[in-house]
Amino acid sequence: MKKFLVYLLTAALVLGLVPAMAENDAYMQELVQAAQAEGEIVIYGSSEEAHVAAVAKKFEELYGIKTYFTRLSTGEVQAKITEENGNPSADVWFGGTTDPYNEVAASGLLEAYEAKNAVNLVSDMYKDKDGYWYGIYKGILGFMVNTEELERMNLPVPEGWDDLVKPEYKGLVWMSNPNTAGTAKLIINTMVQMKGHDEAMKYFVELDKNIAQYTKSGSGPSKKVGIGECVIGIGFLHDGITQILMGYDNIKLVIPKEGTSFEVGATAMFKGAKHPNAAKLWIEYCLTPDAVDIAKEHDAYQFLVLSNATQPQQAVDFGLDPDNVIEYDFEDAKKNTSNYVKDYFDALGAAADDRFKTE
Repeated sequence: MKKFLVYLLTAALVLGLVPAMAENDAYMQELVQAAQAEGEIVIYGSSEEAHVAAVAKKFEELYGIKTYFTRLSTGEVQAKITEENGNPSADVWFGGTTDPYNEVAASGLLEAYEAKNAVNLVSDMYKDKDGYWYGIYKGILGFMVNTEELERMNLPVPEGWDDLVKPEYKGLVWMSNPNTAGTAKLIINTMVQMKGHDEAMKYFVELDKNIAQYTKSGSGPSKKVGIGECVIGIGFLHDGITQILMGYDNIKLVIPKEGTSFEVGATAMFKGAKHPNAAKLWIEYCLTPDAVDIAKEHDAYQFLVLSNATQPQQAVDFGLDPDNVIEYDFEDAKKNTSNYVKDYFDALGAAADDRFKTE
């Protein structure tokens, strides 16, 4: 009798799911047809170019829709979309941390969309509550250091954020430019959330004394650590993994002892997109293993945030824990990032000089 009841319950659940699954399949078929009728899609990509190219190529192969992409930092996309003011030259945004996405959404320049494949996300924290963006990966913020250079200078490896302001590291630290890189905006938000606003601004004034260069892109510092041009680079640790696997075994990854935060790499569609159905299909596609699992084949080792995706073993092998991070306040970042960046430059004053690269 008990087995029979279990059978009935299981059958009822399955039958209850069938209409929903069929409805979803019908929607996707209609969306694919509408997207194919539009024929093309234009993508602004803010992850590394090889990663963007591979994802765009796979989309084109799957759906027969011509893809065009341009690689721009998140700050560059934000500036371009703001200037275009509702008449965007691209349809979708792919990759890069969500703080600039939130600023663009707050300006009314992203289109909300209720993605069916968002059910694959491991947590609601990896999507905007109003549907303006959806997460596709997670990156941990930290340091990459050149151990050979530090040893040559008889300096210890910095273990935390507060170590970076020590005078012995003067001229050795690189960070990205908050005007062009979402990574730098995340660093500012992280310090505000960890230290409080005023103390964070004081910290950045002290840190600036040790900064040799502020790069245009968030991944910029990581690319100079192995060759010794940058001794201590602040950025996402998966970028450091990429450099190590390229052969730079003199790089050490550091998760700050005081704690750190993380990025959610996202995708979104722009308000006024010329190919809206292709843009919706793009978002659905990005929330599938077809899109995210190919990242590790193109030197992108971020943790994935889809339940049906396969985590890059490279990130696991380096001992990175995607959950060993602070509880990042996305709502505070959404409301205040622009103000915090302004406060940051106001605090630095005349120190914000030609070290801030925009090219």
